[in-house]
Amino acid sequence: MVAKSFTGGIHPPYRKVATAVPIEFLSVPKLLAIPLLQHIGKECHPVVAVGERVLMGQQIGGVGNSLAAPVHASVSGVVVAIEPRPHINGRQVNSIVIENDFLDEKHPSVLPKPHVDKLSPGELVAIIRELGVVGMGGGGFPTYAKLQGNSAHKIETVLLNGAECEPYLSDDHRIMVEFPDEVIYGLRCLMKASGASAGHIGVEENKPDALAALRLSAARYSDITVTSLAVKYPQGAELQLIHSCLGKEVPPGKLPVHVGVVVNNVHTAQAIARGMTTGMPSVERVVTVGGECVTSPGNLWVRVGATFADILAERGLTCTPYKLISGGPLMGMAVHTLEVAVTKCTSGILALSRQESSAPPVSACVRCAKCVDACPMFLQPTTLAHYAMKGRLEEAEMIGALDCRECGPCAYVCPAGIPLVQWIRLVKSDIYARKSR
Repeated sequence: MVAKSFTGGIHPPYRKVATAVPIEFLSVPKLLAIPLLQHIGKECHPVVAVGERVLMGQQIGGVGNSLAAPVHASVSGVVVAIEPRPHINGRQVNSIVIENDFLDEKHPSVLPKPHVDKLSPGELVAIIRELGVVGMGGGGFPTYAKLQGNSAHKIETVLLNGAECEPYLSDDHRIMVEFPDEVIYGLRCLMKASGASAGHIGVEENKPDALAALRLSAARYSDITVTSLAVKYPQGAELQLIHSCLGKEVPPGKLPVHVGVVVNNVHTAQAIARGMTTGMPSVERVVTVGGECVTSPGNLWVRVGATFADILAERGLTCTPYKLISGGPLMGMAVHTLEVAVTKCTSGILALSRQESSAPPVSACVRCAKCVDACPMFLQPTTLAHYAMKGRLEEAEMIGALDCRECGPCAYVCPAGIPLVQWIRLVKSDIYARKSR
């Protein structure tokens, strides 16, 4: 069978050295700084005080009526500070600092939930909200909000992203291989909560063990399909995944729900299943730790609030990282300090050497059009970058600047080394700023 794909994209070296190694547990540190912003939306407000003892799974960040996901304690212990700490977004974000007592005493509210077949869609959405689940592929959109959809557009299909096309990252791969039953149970919860009649999982064909494990677990359900996808970046981007798996096109300016689809990550589905069966909210996740500077790369279960310094100290460094990235090298965020903490959205910690981070010197555009061929959104990256440099916002918007998903193949293939995606990010930011005035 031919693996499904989309037009455009690139084939970067994958360097997934940790793929074949089972997930390990990271030692839980003495102090954890749990950010009150771990999602797209408004920062949570603290609902505990300094000096208070908290239990594992206890809610420590409240959401009110805002678009947000509650934050919970990932250990039991005493709150020793509530203060701004470095965040992967580059700013200081209010965080709950807990001194771990290493007892992992659970909060009384941490109780298994009823089976999915015994719950209504509304009850499931409320549970997923209470568990604090967000998009764990890196997006961080509160999952309950995505499931509520749009009253004008019925959700027909829940599509799980198991492509994991970013180089280095393999946490999703290990989740699919080691916890396929949880992924399928989470998918069933998502389907019932959203009212979808079909479930779909897209996995790149270079993960045959994951494809086999998911197909075996899904065999009991006639409404769930597992699809093999071509190995290509950005196969896991929402619009490309929908096109590859379902053959549907999301019109410019529209969302997946407008074509009856909601997309979630396989790790998100696994977190929902784990929360349903144990009652424990989203307080830990698997993180890929890699890069040439890491002595012992791998995939680790990490408690939310552990710092990058904690993790890299345990795995060891062969040299001082030239560049530190949260997430994958193409869509991730460069981090300026090891004191940032792991959140629900941290899929990877990459400590890259100078050689891994090197970029060609910038020169004039040679009009080769490689960026146009690589763009999965059929945009003209060099023209957009030119408009960005000149501040010609209206023209940039007219040719689709806001449709750019910032996936980066344009900059990756550019022989002139022009930071095309960075220029497009800048012009998008300027356009949004002008619209908000």
